[in-house]
Amino acid sequence: MNAQFKKGVLELIVLVSVGKRDMYGYELVEEVSKVVDVKEGTIYPLLKRMTNEHYFETYLKESTEGPTRKYYHITAMGILQRDRLVDEWKEFQNRVCDFLENDKGEEK
Repeated sequence: MNAQFKKGVLELIVLVSVGKRDMYGYELVEEVSKVVDVKEGTIYPLLKRMTNEHYFETYLKESTEGPTRKYYHITAMGILQRDRLVDEWKEFQNRVCDFLENDKGEEK
């Protein structure tokens, strides 16, 4: 996948994922990787920025499988941002698809 495409959609995928249920960092990397190939080194700085922008709150939870985990919970501000990005994505997708459909069969 084109790196610029991926970069542009990561915040949306993260917001939608955490909006479904609270998640910890590595769990989120696995979830996002189902859609786009992403490394932990990409997700953690994004989570930090989005937490600083008040899209997420964090809390610690004991784990039966290792150390305590930091979970991310979407805030009201995060929900607003998610909804805005979903609307923008749908509009963007429609415009690109319309452009590509209208461009079919034309000689270059």
